[in-house]
Amino acid sequence: MAPPFSERVKRLPRLGLGVSTEYGAAASPDALDVEALHASRPELAAFLEVGVETARGLDATSLAWAAKKRPATYHFLDVNLAEPEDVSDEAWLADVRRIAALLSPAWMCGDAGLWHVGRRERGHMLLLPPILSADSADAMGAGIARLRDACGFEVLPENPPGQVYLGDLHLLDFFARVTERGDTGMLLDCAHLAIFQRALGHSPLTGLDGFPLDRVVEMHVAGSASGTTPDGYAYLEDNHVPAVLDDTWAIFEHVLARAPNLKAVVFECERNPFAACATGFERIAAALRETARS
Repeated sequence: MAPPFSERVKRLPRLGLGVSTEYGAAASPDALDVEALHASRPELAAFLEVGVETARGLDATSLAWAAKKRPATYHFLDVNLAEPEDVSDEAWLADVRRIAALLSPAWMCGDAGLWHVGRRERGHMLLLPPILSADSADAMGAGIARLRDACGFEVLPENPPGQVYLGDLHLLDFFARVTERGDTGMLLDCAHLAIFQRALGHSPLTGLDGFPLDRVVEMHVAGSASGTTPDGYAYLEDNHVPAVLDDTWAIFEHVLARAPNLKAVVFECERNPFAACATGFERIAAALRETARS
């Protein structure tokens, strides 16, 4: 019988502060040069979180990083964890194992929502939030355990972005149940949580007092921008710009001081030059140093 998460988490490496990428991101105009950043400021790019859609595989940037045997994590972009047939797709699992063999990731993680409706198709990349219900949480917990057993890596669900949420649970109550049912840790995306809280009229820290913060293994920080629909609905877009919301910083700093098993933080700003992102990197790095001293 496998040991519980409370024991398994002790074996996970402490990765520090890292950067993210996905297929083709490095080719975007003014994209963050992860190789240059690692060479000049390795403490800001200690690992690379690689967004993976198995139909596309790894681009040149990710392959070069993997070839140097540097620390990495595998961020899936193409699996619905709550659907047994999706998690058990043998062809997909074969691709996952092949790509993971190249990356040698510390763990797997990814937005725990709906990446596709119906069959998994190349380039689909639809992402909808999960239904925030007890049944959905139980199904997702089972899917996480199934994928962990099939691939041999810890699988950390991430709270996905969204504007409209169905279900009767608060997002944090939902993921508390997911992590308990799946006996797993979590990737807490602070920007996504800030968007959820704002959309539902909550304060940034609502629900965190009852969330098991010992389950948080990784956190994401990213910038968001305001938008308005043609009919006047105001919303926040998760677009990874360098400007981080005050709400996102409040969540990050609150959790950072209270998450004993935190191993990694990613600043998601992959399509922006370092000069535009430097302030965010420095704030995260300073917060991590202060937490290490306390």
